[in-house]
Amino acid sequence: MSDRPNLVNNKDRGFLQELMGQAKLILRLIADRRVSLLLKLLPIAAAIYVVSPIDLLPGLALPVIGALDDAAVIWLGTTLFVSLCPPDVVREYTEELDGTLAGDWRDAPGEAVSGEIVPVEPKNGSPE
Repeated sequence: MSDRPNLVNNKDRGFLQELMGQAKLILRLIADRRVSLLLKLLPIAAAIYVVSPIDLLPGLALPVIGALDDAAVIWLGTTLFVSLCPPDVVREYTEELDGTLAGDWRDAPGEAVSGEIVPVEPKNGSPE
């Protein structure tokens, strides 16, 4: 089993939220010193390719093809970048962005449970 977090099948968020989450993750990984400088060149080179006038598949016949190859280069560059980054660093930022903490619920700080049973009444005020 892989230690890498599942970055593709997150059903809790919509497409735009997932896209923004991926963008934030990539920016944080680029800023992190634990990620190799050579790896950081992947998303940067993909972004440079999109804005450069050089195009591998010029969209002369079909303009959609020109946009598709740009999208493919961005997708490939960013996906490869995240998958090649150290898994623990990716997991750390993914959990931070998701608002989750690693660990078990029993590790959470707070009041100690005394084992005492506290009676609770229904909201409408009438006991059943």
